[in-house]
Amino acid sequence: MFESLQNKTVIVTGASRGIGLGIAKRFGQAGLNVLVVSRSLADAQAVAEGIGANASAFAADVSEESACQAMVNAAVERYGSVDVLAANAGIFPSARIEDMTTADFDHVIATNLRSSFLSTKAVLPVMKKNGFGRIVLTSSITGPITGYPGWSHYAASKAGQLGFMRTAAIELASAGITINAVMPGNILTEGLDGMGADYQAEMAASIPLRRLGSVDDIANAVLFFATREAGFITGQTLVIDGGQVLPESSAALA
Repeated sequence: MFESLQNKTVIVTGASRGIGLGIAKRFGQAGLNVLVVSRSLADAQAVAEGIGANASAFAADVSEESACQAMVNAAVERYGSVDVLAANAGIFPSARIEDMTTADFDHVIATNLRSSFLSTKAVLPVMKKNGFGRIVLTSSITGPITGYPGWSHYAASKAGQLGFMRTAAIELASAGITINAVMPGNILTEGLDGMGADYQAEMAASIPLRRLGSVDDIANAVLFFATREAGFITGQTLVIDGGQVLPESSAALA
């Protein structure tokens, strides 16, 4: 069994829906104090209320440095510390390269990649003071392993997170802080609803386990990386995709 994380404090960014919502709920179930962070305070409050008395809401655009610092300050003021950062904030608008504007590209990079850097930087003083910290990034199989038309900016941001993580792991190790990443495949969230039932069925058929992943599949892995027992793991990735990247072709699943 894992040592209890009860009464430790986690910040979860992008926590109002999808994977972030699942992560926030899972940490709440494990007894941590949860700062639920979203651009929308109302959305964050709804999630926090669903978790219970050990959660509270904070509105922040984590692509901005001042907002990340305010987020950490709020966690310290409310709970006394920050022990875990689940840097989950991310967007995935679709645009092919020939149609993509510089603003489109920069917006995705700022939201997905710059936010990982800024939120990590903001928690460091508190974690270094405690001599303990767990940082978990939500990356993706798209970019580091696979590609998908229309998501070149998203893919670049997710691959970039892993490059950032590996050097950060070296820099932070002496302070007792680990940083790792989960790499989801196709997970059943609100984001997939807009892709349609046919897309979902096609994706499920391409996965050896023959189903889309759940937010709990990701949340449980993030929780593991946050434990003391995972303290000798840093700079690593965990692919959570039901085997999606394994087949050479559809013939392998026949």
